[in-house]
Amino acid sequence: MTNAVHTSHTGHDHVHGEGCGHVAVPHGDHVDYVHDGHIHRVHGDHVDECEPAGHTEHTGSHDHVHGEGCGHVAVPHGDHVDYIHDGHRHASHAGHYDEH
Repeated sequence: MTNAVHTSHTGHDHVHGEGCGHVAVPHGDHVDYVHDGHIHRVHGDHVDECEPAGHTEHTGSHDHVHGEGCGHVAVPHGDHVDYIHDGHRHASHAGHYDEH
């Protein structure tokens, strides 16, 4: 699993959880929520941005090409789109997929 940078998301009054209305994405030992164009997670009594630290290339074969209508949940993430696939998020990058 990719290590995430621990950056608190301030001014977040919404409580995430089952049925909160946001896309929930399993991510290692926690659940990320897609909210306001970014990804974050509940951490103790606050919410953290859940962004990967560094560049981590998806290892293993990935013959599937993600895109509109591919059948996987598309998650807007900054300047690109992540796709939820096999319990993780990844994005196309320079001829390979990166773990997010």
